[in-house]
Amino acid sequence: MIQAHDFYEHGLALHGHKCPAMPMGLRVGAAALNALGVERAADGQLLALLELGEDHCATCFADGVQMVTGCTFGKGNIKKLHYGKWGVTLIEVASGRAVRVTPKAEAMLANKQTAFFTDYREKGIPASKVPLEVVQPLVDRVMSAPDEQLLTVGPIFEHPIEHHAHSFAGLVCEACGEMVVEGYARLAGEQRVCIPCHERITGIREPQSAA
Repeated sequence: MIQAHDFYEHGLALHGHKCPAMPMGLRVGAAALNALGVERAADGQLLALLELGEDHCATCFADGVQMVTGCTFGKGNIKKLHYGKWGVTLIEVASGRAVRVTPKAEAMLANKQTAFFTDYREKGIPASKVPLEVVQPLVDRVMSAPDEQLLTVGPIFEHPIEHHAHSFAGLVCEACGEMVVEGYARLAGEQRVCIPCHERITGIREPQSAA
């Protein structure tokens, strides 16, 4: 069994401040691993679909999920779905077996109704500046609460995914001289260039997800 508390100190070092959201990510990620009966991903064995969006509270949750599951943005095996929610679907890539785990709404609301949020975070005070006596009880509560009080663990289901091999092909942009992955190169006249140089030369902007 994966224990969330075994990853707390490393998660805190990664995250940089104490708050209830990063530990909640640890708890959700650990519950997903245990439901599937799998180990933390050393490579791309797992894929996490994270329901967070942008510019809302408690996105610190993502660092806890990354730390405990081994699904990281660097490895490319965690994706944001931009739902503005805190659910995580964890998929075992080889088998397609998946589980969705979410914090219970009442647990999230209980955190939001504390001084950590009402007296500090909602007033624009950074989490790192919140007094320890205010934040530590929230951390302790999230880390110690039984799963059944804190989480909803869904059933195991099938979630087949497409397998995409990593590209090792690259070239040097003929405009800026920097390396670019071949599939992201563009033609600007006779030059093979990177996307930023293509946008600068042609004035045509591309979606951030363009490849």
